[in-house]
Amino acid sequence: MKHLVAPSLLAANFLRLEEEIGTVNQSQADLFHVDVMDGDFVPNISFGFSIIRQISSVAEKPLDVHLMISKPERYLKEFKASGADWLSVHYETCPHLHRTIQQIRDLEMKPGVVINPHNNVELLTGIIPEVDYVLLMSVNPGYGGQQFIPSTYERIRTLAEMKKQLNPALLIEVDGGVTEHNAKALTEAGADILVAGSSVFKAMDPSEAISRLKNPS
Repeated sequence: MKHLVAPSLLAANFLRLEEEIGTVNQSQADLFHVDVMDGDFVPNISFGFSIIRQISSVAEKPLDVHLMISKPERYLKEFKASGADWLSVHYETCPHLHRTIQQIRDLEMKPGVVINPHNNVELLTGIIPEVDYVLLMSVNPGYGGQQFIPSTYERIRTLAEMKKQLNPALLIEVDGGVTEHNAKALTEAGADILVAGSSVFKAMDPSEAISRLKNPS
């Protein structure tokens, strides 16, 4: 399968958000990545339900919503109603992770689990058979524009081996510091989805930047 590209709207120009979404609609991108932050689990706050509903009203590609929030199980129905197609929760925030993943699936969204850079991917052994994708954070979550953590390559390779044994259909997503310069190495290591924010929306030509991520040299 050709890897997927998910531009992260956290890096978009919010004064021109509809225009930015239109650019992604017409590009080779496969998903919109939407980061939700609560100022508790991570030291930043981003958009909530009303903004996601507006994004959904003009987005022509699925919304991949990443919850960087405490107690995400409280809001699953609201995110579905707001237009989320994929919904991922952090391993670090869910004491009843299997239940939360099942609730996401019951709401007819693709369930995913996210893990922070300091945690070993082996911690996900029990949940990998239950999810559609795993999102590996390649920076510490909370802010865009951070520097990529090189140990991510080995984490991808480890997860790819686990995938073979536990859930061959699993998709491996990587978020943080993804650019055209490391896209090829990430996909060669086993990444199936590349999330990119600053390297897309800060580029002179975002469509071309997406194309380079989709077809790395």
